[in-house]
Amino acid sequence: MNIKSFDQLTSMEIDTLREIGSIGTGNAATAMSTMLGRQVRITLPEVRIMGYNEAIEWIGGPETVTAGVLVRMSGQMNGIMLAVQQLDFVNLVLGSMLGTTIENYENLDELRKSTLVEVGNIAISTFINALTGLSGISVDLTVPAFAVDMQGAILAVPMAEYGGMSDYLMTIGGNFVCDNKTVPCRLLLSPDIRSLNFLLKKLGVAE
Repeated sequence: MNIKSFDQLTSMEIDTLREIGSIGTGNAATAMSTMLGRQVRITLPEVRIMGYNEAIEWIGGPETVTAGVLVRMSGQMNGIMLAVQQLDFVNLVLGSMLGTTIENYENLDELRKSTLVEVGNIAISTFINALTGLSGISVDLTVPAFAVDMQGAILAVPMAEYGGMSDYLMTIGGNFVCDNKTVPCRLLLSPDIRSLNFLLKKLGVAE
């Protein structure tokens, strides 16, 4: 039976999505370890069904300025994936790959931006590859978009697209840990309702 809103997910369906998230984010962390030349792991991923304001607080608050790498999904799954890169994470990436850090996002030049996009895109692509491999579905990804803005504005993108379908937003994500320090980078998957129903059927947890 198809769900009509994210808050109708059963505990079994949420557990299945959490397992998908664990594998996907784990693969993303492995890819980042290779890129950065440092050990990177992921915290236990969370599956959250949230309203817009709750989702903003979850990733750090509406007025926190952050960088975001956004990729749109199409094909057998529609939705977005978003890598929310806070300043500590940005400096981890820039320090490891370019030998430089920044004091604020205004110091991002084109080289630094392209480096952050590359890291975000590889993390997202690795996550999606794990998801498609486990479920057997086909997903196409757009060229990643990059923005620096308050987190409330960045998260407004999925809510604007899917807000008409549900009052809730579903996210699967976790934070990266490097050198035993958590570096805030939320890797978030948010499919639309139709795609979520299709994914759950392919995974064998929905009729």
